[in-house]
Amino acid sequence: MSIKTKDSKLLIIDNIGDINLTKEFLEKEGFILHQCLSRNYTNFVNNNPDLVLLNLEVTFENFKICEEIRNLLDCPVIMIADSSEEEDKVKAFEVGADDYIIKPFSNKELVARVKAHLRRYHYLNNKSKNKEELEIYPNLQQVRKKEKKIDLSQREFELLFFLLQNKGKVFTRGQLLKEVWGFASDGDTRTVDVTIHRLREKIENNPSKPEYILTKRGFGYYFNTVS
Repeated sequence: MSIKTKDSKLLIIDNIGDINLTKEFLEKEGFILHQCLSRNYTNFVNNNPDLVLLNLEVTFENFKICEEIRNLLDCPVIMIADSSEEEDKVKAFEVGADDYIIKPFSNKELVARVKAHLRRYHYLNNKSKNKEELEIYPNLQQVRKKEKKIDLSQREFELLFFLLQNKGKVFTRGQLLKEVWGFASDGDTRTVDVTIHRLREKIENNPSKPEYILTKRGFGYYFNTVS
C-alpha cells in the first residue's frame, strides 16, 4: 500500500533560526510548513499538524515543551539539537520525541526520516479505522469509536493494537499470551479469553456477534480485515 506524504502539514518550532535552508528543502519536497517560536506554539496545535519539528536548545524548559506537545498531539515529534550527549538523547525520547537528529545533518536524511515517520503515522492512525467507526491512536494509547473515547486497560489496548497490526492473521491463545503478555505460550490461556471478552464488550456494537475481533473456531483470534 502506497501512502502519500506530500502536502503533509509540518509544524516547525524554531527558536534558533539556523535551519532556513532545511525549511526551503522541505517546501521543495511538497510539505506545508507552519512556523512559530516556542512561546507561541499553542496557537498552532489546533492546525492538526502531521509532524512537529523542534529546533530548540537542549534545556529543561524545552524538554518540557516537547512533553507538552506530546500530550496535546498524536503526530510524530522530531527534535533537532546540537547535543550528542547520550543523556540528552535519552531524555528527549523519555519526554515524547519520536526521533532525535544531531546537527550538522543532511537535509536529504532529514527528509527521509520525516517521510518515514509520516508513512507510519498515516498508516497507524488514518488507516487504523475499521468500518469508519473504530479509530486507534497508538502514540496516545487511545481508542475512539464514533468520536467517543473508549477506556481500555493497558493490556486491553496492547492486545487490540497487536491484533490490528497483524490484521487478518489468526493467533492461538498461546501465541497471544507470549506476544502480548510476555508469558510462556503454555501458560494459563484463560487470561486471553477474559481480555478478549472485555475488549468485545467495549468496542463491538454487539459483543455476541463481533465485527472487529473474530474467533477462528478451534484455533484462536484475529482482527477482521474488512475496512
